[in-house]
Amino acid sequence: MILALVLGGTAGCKPPPTDADLDREMPQDEPTFASEPLPSPDTEGAIWAPSAEENRIIYGVPGQPPLLALACIEREGRSEALRITRLAPADEGASALLALIGNGAIGRIEVEATEIGSRTVWQGEIDAADTRWEPLNGPRQVTATVPGAGMVTINPSRLPEELLSECRAL
Repeated sequence: MILALVLGGTAGCKPPPTDADLDREMPQDEPTFASEPLPSPDTEGAIWAPSAEENRIIYGVPGQPPLLALACIEREGRSEALRITRLAPADEGASALLALIGNGAIGRIEVEATEIGSRTVWQGEIDAADTRWEPLNGPRQVTATVPGAGMVTINPSRLPEELLSECRAL
């Protein structure tokens, strides 16, 4: 009987307040979303060409803005690196993996939204000796994809392979 009174008495009690009660009264922040995805660019007639900057090549359709850039860069105290830039708008503070696929290899390179001049674009760099660059090391077509920035089909060229070889030799 006493047990029934104790159980019956506690069943009528309300639970103590919790932090969950506070969440209902606080205004919700507006959710932030990534920009609308870009379509994949048309790369018919696109080529690699030497840049005005030393140890750098750019890829695009002649007469149109470039789509990609590759540069061999010197890093203090470490080995040479290759920097890839997907010249497409990136949301401030964003990061992603750029996938290089081709020539029997796949490489995933971390890229971040990087401000260059008045634009924010995708950019990443890793050691030139890293095997993630192997898709560029061959005579076949390669694709470069950043989520939301479309897939760039890279037409066959010896220039990326030569830049990679030169950068690795430094």
